[in-house]
Amino acid sequence: MRSRFAASVAAIALLAAGCSSSATPSPTATAAPATGAPASAAPASLTIYGASSLNAVLAKVPAAYQAVSPGTTITISTDSSTALETKIEQGAPADIFLSADTANPQKLIDKGLAAGGLTKFAGNLLTVIVPTGNPAGIQTPADLAKSDVKVIAAGDTVPITKYANQLVANLAKQPGYPANFVANYTANIVSKQDNVAAVVSQIALGEGDAAIVYVTDARTSTQVVTIPVPAAANVPVTYAGVVVKGSANVAAAQAFLAWLAGPDGQALLVSSGFLPAP
Repeated sequence: MRSRFAASVAAIALLAAGCSSSATPSPTATAAPATGAPASAAPASLTIYGASSLNAVLAKVPAAYQAVSPGTTITISTDSSTALETKIEQGAPADIFLSADTANPQKLIDKGLAAGGLTKFAGNLLTVIVPTGNPAGIQTPADLAKSDVKVIAAGDTVPITKYANQLVANLAKQPGYPANFVANYTANIVSKQDNVAAVVSQIALGEGDAAIVYVTDARTSTQVVTIPVPAAANVPVTYAGVVVKGSANVAAAQAFLAWLAGPDGQALLVSSGFLPAP
């Protein structure tokens, strides 16, 4: 497991290095021919609720899925995983829930609101972003605890916040980090956004000096640059999905989730900077 995580860190480091001077997305890889895909899936209308950090890759999904399920229409709604889970609990008409963690889809399973178990379909890592020009002069993650640094974060229940807090705790144990690093970082948070996409937007607009986000989100804006995070402190992120029990198209939704976790879906995710699920 440790060697696999090290390989994942090395892979994501190359991706992060590519956006350290600008966050221009790399060219989209050409998907391999459909393999193990639900070619016989009947056309259906599917509504996907997806974590905001999946927004860019989900935009490519409807066209890609046509290759294996012609005639299937896909509607996508993105927000924080926590907000989407709450909406589904309240009866929102989703067929598939794709979360930036395992905890939120597990809630649906525990409450009898999912058809089947978890499908882990992607991984990610974290990075620090600053506005282009880096006006606060952030050089390392240690600078997030300096006085007068304005940190943008997400709400307390949003998955990126859980991962960011773990990263900050890990950084505090690294050589050269002050004993009060966690407390000072927390004190520097000036705004909490609804989701990670909004966090990136605030940094791109110069409304804050720095933020901790997913590596893939750093790639979505040309108005931010990245500050490397020590590999030993980084936090593996796991994305998981479930089929919503109340779906009118459970079989079609299960076929889609199998496709996303299969070779073609994985090729699409990798082309957008995601890692295999840890």
